[in-house]
Amino acid sequence: MRYLCQDETRLGLKTETGRVITARGVKPIVSVQWPREAFWLYGVVEPLTGWNFCQEHPHLNSENFQKFLDALSRELVDDMAMMQMDQAGAHQALALSWPENIIPIFQPAHSPQLNPIERLWQFIKHQFKGESFSDLQQLRQRVQNELTQMSSELISSLTSYDFILEALFYEALLYASS
Repeated sequence: MRYLCQDETRLGLKTETGRVITARGVKPIVSVQWPREAFWLYGVVEPLTGWNFCQEHPHLNSENFQKFLDALSRELVDDMAMMQMDQAGAHQALALSWPENIIPIFQPAHSPQLNPIERLWQFIKHQFKGESFSDLQQLRQRVQNELTQMSSELISSLTSYDFILEALFYEALLYASS
């Protein structure tokens, strides 16, 4: 049984901004663009191992979520997985057909801080701070490069919350003793 954490993030051509260090009295100069072109990155991570699976889709909706679930199910092959996720409408659509090897676990509403994959999204977006991309293809390429370069150890260190690891450890102990 595997424990996975799932979420989506929107990535677009709007420049990610943030604080930077400069000499006293010197303001940083960064070109900022505000276009509305974007895509969604659907993803899942396994905090214990750092394993991850991502797919790009043009919109956040139940149809694309179903495509993601089906692809994830094929990727898991014969493994069973509990998958933690938020209560987004796309995740709870009545039309969804849950694969037999994925068990959904919905976290409390309005609590993104409970989902470890949020830290992965934050880390990826931080890599683009101050950059402008000319088109979505350039951004897609950069996102793929970042994901490819990330080791499973880095992903595990970003997503392994102590309370999750302790819960999984105690569950494994209970399972082993029964």
